[in-house]
Amino acid sequence: MTSSEHIPQAARQMTDDSYLLEVKNLRKHFPITAGILARLKGYTRAADDVSFYIRQGETLGLVGESGCGKTTVGRCVVRAYKPTAGEILYRRADGSVVDLAQIRGREVRTYRKDIRFIFQDPYAALNPRMTVFDLISEVLAVNHIGTRAERVDQVESLLKRVGMRPEYMRRYPHAFSGGERQRISIARALITNPRLVVCDEAVSALDVSVRVQILNLLEELQADFDLTYLFISHDLSVIRHICDRVNVMYVGKLVETAEATELYTQPKHPYAEALMSAVPVHDPVLRDSQHRIRLEGEIADPSNPPSGCYFHPRCRYAQPRCSTEEPALHDLGNGHFAACHFAEELNLQGVRMG
Repeated sequence: MTSSEHIPQAARQMTDDSYLLEVKNLRKHFPITAGILARLKGYTRAADDVSFYIRQGETLGLVGESGCGKTTVGRCVVRAYKPTAGEILYRRADGSVVDLAQIRGREVRTYRKDIRFIFQDPYAALNPRMTVFDLISEVLAVNHIGTRAERVDQVESLLKRVGMRPEYMRRYPHAFSGGERQRISIARALITNPRLVVCDEAVSALDVSVRVQILNLLEELQADFDLTYLFISHDLSVIRHICDRVNVMYVGKLVETAEATELYTQPKHPYAEALMSAVPVHDPVLRDSQHRIRLEGEIADPSNPPSGCYFHPRCRYAQPRCSTEEPALHDLGNGHFAACHFAEELNLQGVRMG
């Protein structure tokens, strides 16, 4: 009886009392079928044995190349996807712990009020046939929360808080710019007073000047509403600006995790080093001293990954051991973990902080 299905919900424990969410050995494999009979050919390992935690009130970054599985992890956390295996332990307001990976049906809706999602594309995320009021208040109506008059008051208040005029609630999404639409999406995410918000590339589709405004707004809202963020992005400059800690993913696996400044200045995994070398440096003196690392080859196929370390075909430090033995994510001290056989031996290049 070691399977998580046989462990009573009340008996499930987190590693630390400060954690709001703890993901343990999360897997999400998508079946690959072919032919008119849709015969199973294999699986795409979008998330493969991913473990991490988020403390109450912090912002955890999740970074990696497109296709690395970071969005899949986020959608498992909000239960848009049901995990193939693993645990997603969430600490409720009363202190008890529930495994979100095991709940189903109507029970999922209960936790979607606590854990909300902000989508990447502000143009595709909003139904063009619904008014701003309907878009933001829909979740309240579905869950029979408050009267219509109370919902109107809530939407007005929240629109003001995200920097928009209350009278805009009667308009449709086509009347707004990308930045304004993302403010509406943020208001929609916050209308249920959530505790955890998953931001999936929440600013990547916006102009640079608007991006800064939205990031500052997210930070202000975090302080005002005591929010916790899982911030998914491929933009390392954005991650450095807003995150307390950062997780790096490669082909469905977590390869490094550390406090943000330490990861940027002292990466311990060769893939993280390559990512950090691409971070823009504004100081021209420091910029000249930073060497850009260009990875050879293509990112591994998650349906047919290489043996050993998934990164070894592209790694300039690879040794014979790397092609046969998969490295574990091991503790390097000070909350810094890396999945590399030689993490303690390599002297990797970080971002020169000015």
